[in-house]
Amino acid sequence: MPTTTRVAIIGAGPAGLLLSHLLAEAGMESIVIDQRTREEIESTIRAGILEQGTVEVLDGLGDFSRARTVGHRHDGIELRFDGAGHRIDFAHLVDRSVWLYPQHEALKDLIAARLAGGQDLRFGVTAVRVEGAESDRCGRA
Repeated sequence: MPTTTRVAIIGAGPAGLLLSHLLAEAGMESIVIDQRTREEIESTIRAGILEQGTVEVLDGLGDFSRARTVGHRHDGIELRFDGAGHRIDFAHLVDRSVWLYPQHEALKDLIAARLAGGQDLRFGVTAVRVEGAESDRCGRA
């Protein structure tokens, strides 16, 4: 069944779901579609390191974000070469951290938050065509 929307986001990955969240915060509705099922999206294990700024954006999900409670904060890394360890101290150098938080966990948070917010998420759907994208309304606020 054809659907009309101002913003259609193809792909319920981290970028698509976060975009739908940010659009909603700006008062714009969108539809997110993905050919995968919700179960496939949430159960495909993927690694993840999030920069502190991304964790701060996820904080905007409120109780839905588990990045700070389930994720692990890292204030630096150690690189080894020539038989010696060399610590890169993020907190000291840039007053920032990174968070070990697997992508599939961030996706669970984003999906739960978007559904609770009334987001139109469609799983197991394939976009067959886009019509009207060439109209003079595109790109104008």
